[in-house]
Amino acid sequence: MTQTHIINGRVLTPSGVLDDCALTIQGGQISAIGQNPTISQQDKVIDAAGLLVCPGFIDTHIHGVNGADMMDGTPEALEIIGRFLAQHGVTGYLPTTMTQSAPAILAAINNVAQANLPADVAQPLGVHVEGPYLNPDFCGAQSPDLMRTADPAEYREWFEFGVVKLIALAPELDGAQPLVEAGLEHGIRFSAAHTGATYEQMMLAKSWGITQVTHTFNAMTGLHHRRPGMVGAALADDDFFVELIADGVHVHPAAVKLLIKAKRLDKVVLISDAMSATGKLDGEYELGGARIVVQDGVARTESGALAGSTLTLDVAVRNVMAYVDLPVEQVVPMVTHNPAEALGLAPEKGVLAVGADADIVLLSSDGFVQKTIIAGEIVYKNVPDD
Repeated sequence: MTQTHIINGRVLTPSGVLDDCALTIQGGQISAIGQNPTISQQDKVIDAAGLLVCPGFIDTHIHGVNGADMMDGTPEALEIIGRFLAQHGVTGYLPTTMTQSAPAILAAINNVAQANLPADVAQPLGVHVEGPYLNPDFCGAQSPDLMRTADPAEYREWFEFGVVKLIALAPELDGAQPLVEAGLEHGIRFSAAHTGATYEQMMLAKSWGITQVTHTFNAMTGLHHRRPGMVGAALADDDFFVELIADGVHVHPAAVKLLIKAKRLDKVVLISDAMSATGKLDGEYELGGARIVVQDGVARTESGALAGSTLTLDVAVRNVMAYVDLPVEQVVPMVTHNPAEALGLAPEKGVLAVGADADIVLLSSDGFVQKTIIAGEIVYKNVPDD
């Protein structure tokens, strides 16, 4: 069988960076990592000299890009999203719903469950259901009129599709605990989002099985020295994975630095929270049925609330490198290993190791994507080969 060899690169493995190393791909998986591979005449060779060879990025919280939205509920929307994401190093993602009617959410989940996408686009790894079980007082850009308490008749239908991987909810709402307990039986992970929960309520929710915090600092109770709130729980508890929108707008660079210092490098998950205007010009767009105005790349509702972002994960990586003065190899796990661990996708995803899926990105030392590889095949090149 033909093999592909990525040679001369700096390979980011779970045990560290291996310099001047080769990585071999066979049958869509990584078959070897080491020095001096045996290369036959029919094998493909990719020269990664001067580049970091790292796992493909995983965006666990993204609504849409390039004019397409997950809630469109069409295969075409998923293909548009996947093709755009591959250009930015993303090989897998969780298309993320909005607070909408029950039929609209079901249609969006079903669309992912039935998806048969081309192999050369970033692939959905499941669905992230954000809402409708959120606190209207912390609605952000989501519709408060459609927010509701958890309904077993509704959410058990989600489970039947077998693709829901993450549910974001406000843990202080009635019905939250039974939902978490029911979802855990289906292997679903849970995150606290758009919430007025106190520190004490969040720590109780941890005992039910909530393991993550959605877009930390945004749409939640802030940190006070006598009332630690949701932000205090996110910062103080070593177990929580914490999402972070590192666009310099949602969270000040100093707060990014604080979060990373408090959480260690292995608990921060960089997300885009991107909406359909990502990759487009400034102007008027729609998100969850609401009119959104994008100016200078910042998306806001008519009332001025931030409405997702126009961020991509490669830019998030570069931003964090600058904000915290970290080399690219220390930031990349926040878009690879950490989201895979948070979702239970490891060891097949998020790492470069023998037996793992050959979803790979070649990055420059300053964090720019040079090539994206999905299941062993190159799907994006920054510049054509000579």
